[in-house]
Formats: sequence, C-alpha cells, structure tokens
Amino acid sequence: MQAFTTFRGIGIPIDVVNCDTDQIVPARFLRHSFGDKGYERYLFHDLRFDRAGQEKDFIYNTPPYRDGKVIVADLNWGCGSSREGAVTVMVANGIRAVIAPSFGDINYNNCMKHGVLPVRLPREVCDELRQQLHDRPGSEIAFDLQAQTVTGPSNTVYEFEIREFDKNRMLKGLDDIAMTRQYDTDFTSFESQHEKEYGWL
Repeated sequence: MQAFTTFRGIGIPIDVVNCDTDQIVPARFLRHSFGDKGYERYLFHDLRFDRAGQEKDFIYNTPPYRDGKVIVADLNWGCGSSREGAVTVMVANGIRAVIAPSFGDINYNNCMKHGVLPVRLPREVCDELRQQLHDRPGSEIAFDLQAQTVTGPSNTVYEFEIREFDKNRMLKGLDDIAMTRQYDTDFTSFESQHEKEYGWL
C-alpha cells in the first residue's frame, strides 16, 4: 500500500450521521474488485446517482469537491458491515484520509490496512471543519502523520491520537502481507534449524 507521511488535499464535507458501509459502497457492487473498470464510480453510488445513472444533488458530484482527497464526516463513519470495499472504493478515488468524531471499529482498522488515514477529532471540530469546507469550496486540509497533526482551512492545527503500531505501518506503507514479510529471515532461520534438529521426522 502507499505510505502515508504528509499529505494535503481538498476536503469533502459529508454531513451524514451514521454513514454506513452500504452508503459508502452498496452491497450489490461487492462482486467487483479494485482495479475493475469504473470501480471508482461505486463510491457513494446511491447517494450520487438515480436509477437512470444520472447525477443527483450530492456534494461529491459538485466541483471542486469531486476532486477532493479528504473526507470530513459526522458521527459513526463506516458503521455497519465489515466490507473492505468501503475503503478500497475510497482508494480508487484517491482519497487518503477521513476525519470523523467516531468510526465503526472494523472500518477504522480497514482504513489502516489500505493506507487511508482515519483521524478522530471532537465532533465540534469536525462540524467546524465541514462548515469551513462548505463556506470555502476547494479548501485543503493538511496532515503530518509523524507529528500527528491536522491543519484545517483556517490554519488551525489539531493534534490526534493513533496507536504506535498503526502509525508505524502507515509511515512505512505496510499492508498485512508486508507486515508478515518483515519476518522472512526469521521464518527461514527457523525452518533451517527445524530441519537440522528434526529432519529425521
């Protein structure tokens, strides 16, 4: 996965409480995989498009938000099912971070596994950030993962908490497989020693 160190991108205010994984990517699209042609279109599909496939009045359809790379959400972002597609569909759209007062636990961890930084900030801060993004379309939000800071459109700096394990894996761009491959030498050494000691088995 792509490492996350510092990042700056246009913010997208999503004013939906309990925006669940089915709103992020409807279940009927889960048979499709990351990299499939048109996969990026499934993000917020039923909020963005009507039955005829025409765009509805939804913020992600509106310039410059459609080019946004940072979601600022309301309470309980990513609740619902455990589907990883709710994160990979964001990756397909170049979204690198989500700021919210709270997350569905599995969605929070899935973000970490795919290089999308999930940041918990107080609800009043998230409300303020979303209002700034509404008032000043195209405003950017900046992140410094090493310093654990977010800088909003007003240049106010906010600190956030993250587990050291998660911070390390994101800084290095390590998905689950890459995390395991760090121990390849240990595995090889063990197998060699095991063969010497128990080759007779």
